[in-house]
Amino acid sequence: MSVLTWADLAGRRVAVWGVGVEGKASLRRLRADGGDPVLVDRSAGVLDDGTPVVGLGEGGLDLLRQAEVVVKSPGISPYGDEAGSVERAGAQLVGGLGLWLAGTDRDRVLCVTGTKGKSTTTSIAAGLLAGLGVSHRVGGNIGSCPWDPELEVDDAGADPLWVVEVSSYQAHDVVLGPKVVAVASLGEDHLPWHAGTVEVYHRDKLSLCTRPGVRHVVADGTDPALRERAALLGPDVEWVTEDGGTWTLTGRLLGAHNRRNAEIARRALDALGVPGLTDEALLAKAFEDFVPLPSRLTPVAEADGVLFVDDSISTNVVSAVAAVRSFPGRRVALLVGGLARDIDYRPLADVARTDDVRVVTMPTNGPVISRVLRAEGVADVVDCPDLDAAVRTAFDWARPDGVVVLSPAAASFDLFADYRSRGEAFSAAARGVAARWVDSV
Repeated sequence: MSVLTWADLAGRRVAVWGVGVEGKASLRRLRADGGDPVLVDRSAGVLDDGTPVVGLGEGGLDLLRQAEVVVKSPGISPYGDEAGSVERAGAQLVGGLGLWLAGTDRDRVLCVTGTKGKSTTTSIAAGLLAGLGVSHRVGGNIGSCPWDPELEVDDAGADPLWVVEVSSYQAHDVVLGPKVVAVASLGEDHLPWHAGTVEVYHRDKLSLCTRPGVRHVVADGTDPALRERAALLGPDVEWVTEDGGTWTLTGRLLGAHNRRNAEIARRALDALGVPGLTDEALLAKAFEDFVPLPSRLTPVAEADGVLFVDDSISTNVVSAVAAVRSFPGRRVALLVGGLARDIDYRPLADVARTDDVRVVTMPTNGPVISRVLRAEGVADVVDCPDLDAAVRTAFDWARPDGVVVLSPAAASFDLFADYRSRGEAFSAAARGVAARWVDSV
C-alpha cells in the first residue's frame, strides 16, 4: 500500500468509518479539500449539520468495501473481521494521524506514547514550551486533531512545534514517524483491540519508534518491560533512569515516576532542538505554573491526616503500582476495580504484600482482582459493593495519617461514563467522608 497524505485523498472515493471526535475532524478536512465522503458508524444516525451516517449492518460495510480509502477512527481495530473484509475488497485503511504525519514537517513534531504516563508527559512538555515562550500546539489522543481545518483560526503561530500524544490504536496507523518519540512506560492494556495478545499490543504501541523519519527515542530506563522490548525501540534510544532535577519540585506533581516523566519530556524537547532545556533556573521558572491534568494523582480532600487522591485515569496495573509507590513512608489504601478487560493483576501483588498497603476492591471485577491477589499471597484485601463503601472502608483503615488513592487499574465504562465521572464520584465521596469526620470531632 502507498503512503498517503491528506492531500492525496482529493478526487478519490473516500469513506470515514466512525464519527467520534476524530471522525468529525476527518470529515471537516475532507470537505475543506473538496471531498464528499460517505460516513459509516456502528449505528445509523444523522450529524448535527444533517449529514447522514450509514449503519455498518445497514449497508455501511458495503460502502466501506466500495471505497478506495477508508479513514477509520482509532477505536476500530484493524484485526477485526469487518476491517479484514474491507481490506480484502481493496480499500486502503488509514488513520487521520498517520495521514497528517506523512504530510507535515515531522522535524517539528514530538510524539509521546506509553501504556501510562503519556498524557502527563505530553502536558509537561507543553507546559515547558509555554513557560519558555515557544509557539506550540498539543494534539493527538489529548488536545486537538492536527489535521482539523478549524485549527487554522487559532493563534498558535505560523509554524508551531507539535506535541502529540499517541495511543497504541493510533500508532498502528502511523506510516512515517516524527523526529522524536518519547515512551513513558510499557505494560498491558486494550488487549481485545490488539488481537487479544500482549505481544501484538507491545508491537503496535512501540511501532511508532521505528517508523521512517524517527531520529531519537527517549524512554523510561527504569521500566523492565521497556528494557525487555528494547529491540522494538530502534537503534537510537536515550534511557532516562533518574527523576527530574530540582526544577520539577517547583510544580505540583506527585510521585517519583511523574518527576521522571518530566525528565523524559525535557530530554525529548531538547532532542527536538528547543533551547533553554539545560538551564535549571529557566526550567524551574517555566514549570512553576504547570497544573497537572485532573484525575492523575490529584489530591481532592483531607481528614484526620488522611489524604484522598484521585487517580481515576488509571486503567491498568502499571499506573496502580506507580500510585502506591508515590507515597513512600505512608500507609496506602488502594481502591481498584472496574470494567474487566483480561488484564493480568498478579504484578499488583508486588506492592500489596506489605502491612503498609490495603487493597479495597470495587465492582465490577473487584472479586476477580481479590482472587488473583490472594492466590499471590496478599492477605489484606477487602471487597466492597460500591465506590462509596470502598471510600469509607479505606478511610477507616488509613486513619490517622495514611493515603486513600483511587487508582482502579481498570476502565470505567461499565458503571461510569468515563474516568472523569468516576473521579468526580470518588471526590464527592471523599469530601463527604471528610465532612462527616469534621462534624464528629
